[in-house]
Amino acid sequence: MVGPEGEQVGIVRIEDALRLAVEADLDLVEVAPKAKPPVAKLMDFGKWKYEAAVKARQSRRNQATTQLKEVRFRLKIEDHDYQTKVSQAQKFLKAGDKVKAMIQFRGREQQRPEFGVHLLERFADDVAEFGEVESKPRQDGRNMVMVIGPLKGAQASRGKGGDHKPRQGGGSRRDRAAAAARQAREEDAQQAEPKNSIADAMPDELKQQATQVNDGPKPGPMQ
Repeated sequence: MVGPEGEQVGIVRIEDALRLAVEADLDLVEVAPKAKPPVAKLMDFGKWKYEAAVKARQSRRNQATTQLKEVRFRLKIEDHDYQTKVSQAQKFLKAGDKVKAMIQFRGREQQRPEFGVHLLERFADDVAEFGEVESKPRQDGRNMVMVIGPLKGAQASRGKGGDHKPRQGGGSRRDRAAAAARQAREEDAQQAEPKNSIADAMPDELKQQATQVNDGPKPGPMQ
């Protein structure tokens, strides 16, 4: 038995070990059941589980969340289908994921593996803007595989959330509400501008009366 601080207690009976665990308000946990004799330890099992979960979460945060995406095609692939596979791989690499390119050989195609190597090298050149070869083409049974990893810039932008792109179609509801509020403030500011003259400060009725007087017949010279 091992004590709570890691000290060696020695070989004890199960009844004595359980009694010591109760007296110390700890758990008796079997840590090496296949050992001869089996090894048990006095510990706070709940606390140990909590600390292990915290360490696991921190480890996952520090690890890159890169996934391995697979792109399969035949050796005799049409150009349109090939371009579709290239577009898929570019999309995966831009998202920060790795791409496993796999060529599936049929029949006598297995006798000419150099054709598969040439095709995978062409594939790597077509996606070189977003990724680089991590594992060169190699034969894997009836298949040939190659792994392409994203460039460091793509992984960094993925970790930071990438560049923010505004939503199409007028933006989100929050963006539209903010734009409407901004426009309303601008209109209120324009209406609240100070008057630059006495005429601007006059009520509308007085302005109309002044206009009618100015438009009326002008008096002639006095006789």
